[in-house]
Amino acid sequence: MVHMDRPDEAPSQQTPSYCPAPAAPAGRVAGPPYADCLECAKPTEYGVATPGVVLCPVCEWQEAQRTACSG
Repeated sequence: MVHMDRPDEAPSQQTPSYCPAPAAPAGRVAGPPYADCLECAKPTEYGVATPGVVLCPVCEWQEAQRTACSG
């Protein structure tokens, strides 16, 4: 936390971000067998033991477009 009332401390050099940082991707597990996409049920590039939400490349791209910051 930066206190502006303390002249002896320099404010943070980072520019504030309006978008949250993306989560670090979970460890990718090699296939086969490959997991099915949670959106369209097509095979993905991830093994069935991959943790988290698993999407095919098309659904990953569409999700990225939906959640991207605008402006």
